[in-house]
Amino acid sequence: MPVPEFVAALRAHVGTAPLWLSGVTAVVLDGDRVLLGRRADNRMWAAISGILDPGEQPAHAAVREVLEETGVVARVLALASVDSGDVVTYPNGDQAQYLSLAFLCEYVSGQAHIADDESLEVGWFALDALPQPLAASSATRIADALAARADPGAGPRFVR
Repeated sequence: MPVPEFVAALRAHVGTAPLWLSGVTAVVLDGDRVLLGRRADNRMWAAISGILDPGEQPAHAAVREVLEETGVVARVLALASVDSGDVVTYPNGDQAQYLSLAFLCEYVSGQAHIADDESLEVGWFALDALPQPLAASSATRIADALAARADPGAGPRFVR
């Protein structure tokens, strides 16, 4: 996965020490189908995600990531969940921990295709026939998005 320039600049100062980063996940639905990508870094299927650029609005980042990674135009409908995960150690030794904002999104236009080097495959999958291996965090975020779609007034899931 390409490292954003601002993260590379931080790494020049902190080496591989853990960075606290903000990330977004876009759960893009088209009826009873969800858009997923098979990640190049770990070969797992996952909802489309990425790191916010400095000053970028989170919902805009989610839409940008979907377009950059899949060629699909999406629209954000709701914030589905807010959570933080464990520290991730990448093969080069870099460590990061993410505050993740997951959004329920709807398909607007475009044909799903590999649009960058972050994915090995991209495609639409029936919600009752998700591909494996599916990242556990994506399974949770898909469930969160479906809950937000079913009950828009409930608000996002977060740890209380």
